[in-house]
Amino acid sequence: MSRLRVSSVLCVLAVGAFPVGCGSDDGDGSRTEASSDAAQLAAVKDYLTDHSAQLTQAVGQLQGNANAYYDLAKSVDFDYAKLLKEHCPEVKRQLADAKQAFVTANPNYEEMEGIVAGVPRLSHYDVDIDAGSDASDPESAVSFSLTLDDGTKLKQPGNLFFLTETALWGTNPDLVAKDVEPDVDCDGKVEFGEGLPDAKIFKAATAEFAAQAKSLDEDAQAFEPTPSDALTSIVVMTPTMSEYFGQWKNTAFVAGKGDQKEQSFVATSRLSDIADILEGIAFTYAEVEPLIAAESPQQARQTKRELKRLQAFAADLRDREAAGETFTPKQADQLGSEAQARAEAIAGQVTQSAQQLGIELQES
Repeated sequence: MSRLRVSSVLCVLAVGAFPVGCGSDDGDGSRTEASSDAAQLAAVKDYLTDHSAQLTQAVGQLQGNANAYYDLAKSVDFDYAKLLKEHCPEVKRQLADAKQAFVTANPNYEEMEGIVAGVPRLSHYDVDIDAGSDASDPESAVSFSLTLDDGTKLKQPGNLFFLTETALWGTNPDLVAKDVEPDVDCDGKVEFGEGLPDAKIFKAATAEFAAQAKSLDEDAQAFEPTPSDALTSIVVMTPTMSEYFGQWKNTAFVAGKGDQKEQSFVATSRLSDIADILEGIAFTYAEVEPLIAAESPQQARQTKRELKRLQAFAADLRDREAAGETFTPKQADQLGSEAQARAEAIAGQVTQSAQQLGIELQES
């Protein structure tokens, strides 16, 4: 679920028509603002804290299901064939509830990802929760490791959405029970999406997830967004469309079940994530738009219009896929290129607006 968070994007988007000075953080996230009291952005904080609280609740439910599943597995000494033979209805219930909790948690996070990942002093949560890789890529790896109840340590195993999703849906062989057919719905056959998690790993991963969600919620409560935060998040997060569409192309939704290259994005289409992310970006822009409009009403209206069009573009694709339409990998590439071009134009406009307002954009 890696997402590139490179500070150079702030300057790259400014080339040519959109010159800007790329500022650096002074250590506490403060910025030189034009009219520091022009926008308090209280609604952005409320949006963030509402979502962080909802994420904490959903992940708490996920952890509860993981603990109950672990207790069942422990009762049979982690003999997973015996577990399914003697406790299949209980396993089915706990894992089905865990999947539902995951599906609830996903938009809780994605809708606030623009703020979390786009603001440098919060972005470390995005690495650990939704974007970081495993230890094989040290530059983008998560900060945590997992210690299992038997003492086994998994060094920087990947981000928490990845760990929980691929264990529950069975797409990561490193995270599931070995040498057993994962007939978790007890119907006598195994279908795509049935996963029987390794209970020790699943318990440890959800415990870490719950701790990270709680910490994010606490920091969100203390977060006081500035115009620099809002504008930076839009500039950083909007032009990520081609990466997201590239991931979508490699999922089962496009490549087909069994042919996908992505282990993630099984529970929910990446198109839904894209629409959710843009929802949060659009909300943030709406709150900072009056500040931009005070300097350049025409620019503010143009950016609002183009952002709404990009939102509608993503939502239309999501809804068409949900209604049964399938897309080819070639179409995914073409659609991703179109979305990226639109997104870069929007980010460029916001970069220009920041310059006009004398607001420095932050570097990660």
